[in-house]
This record gives sequence, C-alpha cells and structure tokens, in this order.
Amino acid sequence: MTTVTVSSKYQVVIPRELRERLKIHAGQKMHVLDRNGIIQLVPDRDIREMEGIFPGLSSEGLRDEEDRF
Repeated sequence: MTTVTVSSKYQVVIPRELRERLKIHAGQKMHVLDRNGIIQLVPDRDIREMEGIFPGLSSEGLRDEEDRF
C-alpha cells in the first residue's frame, strides 16, 4: 500500500505507478466518492473504457443500458 500526504492546499499526488497503470493524465477529471469513510477517485471516462479496471468491484444494482433514459 502506498501512502500519500495531504498538502496545506488539501492536494494529494497520485503515485506515478498508479497514474501509468490507470492511464491518468494531467488535467483529467476525476469523480470523488465517499464509501463509508473511504475516499475513492474514479477517472472520468466513457463507461465502456472502464470494463475490468477495478477487479472484484461488484456491478450489483447497476442498470442495463436499455434501462437508461
């Protein structure tokens, strides 16, 4: 597990290994989620690009494409 530090401006640096593996680039938008006290950063990408990016993540409760408006 990698540890990061929150700066005085409340910023954190995503370690290079993760940026490269997840193909995160400067200026990219991220969604910030609070999951029972755990902060998750999710890259803003087309949903079809994200298939398989989070092994073990449950898709239970997600709507099928035909259920969308």
